[in-house]
Amino acid sequence: METERQHAAHHETTDANISALVKFCIGLFFLIVVALFGMRLMFNYFNTTRQLGPPASPFANTKAMPPGPGLQVHPAQDLKQLVHGEDEKLNSYGWVDQKAGIARIPIDRAMDLLLEKGLPVRAASPPKSSGK
Repeated sequence: METERQHAAHHETTDANISALVKFCIGLFFLIVVALFGMRLMFNYFNTTRQLGPPASPFANTKAMPPGPGLQVHPAQDLKQLVHGEDEKLNSYGWVDQKAGIARIPIDRAMDLLLEKGLPVRAASPPKSSGK
């Protein structure tokens, strides 16, 4: 009959061993404290007494920039500078190739000259006869 009651019960019928749990928790606490203390001693030892060698990165002591192209740090400002430079070229006189005698003129002046002189055209060729 006693075994029937134990089989019928679907839960633990005895209490947990409190003294074993307390001892385990105290032991775990001391183990953690000893590990933390040991790690602190190890870090202090390596920070103060040993030089571990050169820096991990070969680029740590160099300040030379790698060859271009560089990253665009301020794209809006870069675009404004580009547009300003292009506008300056379109609206000013200057040499493209001074030795060859090629110069640039402002775009407005170039359009006025084009209207005055017109575009160059080929001479009209006579229509070909069909050979009859």
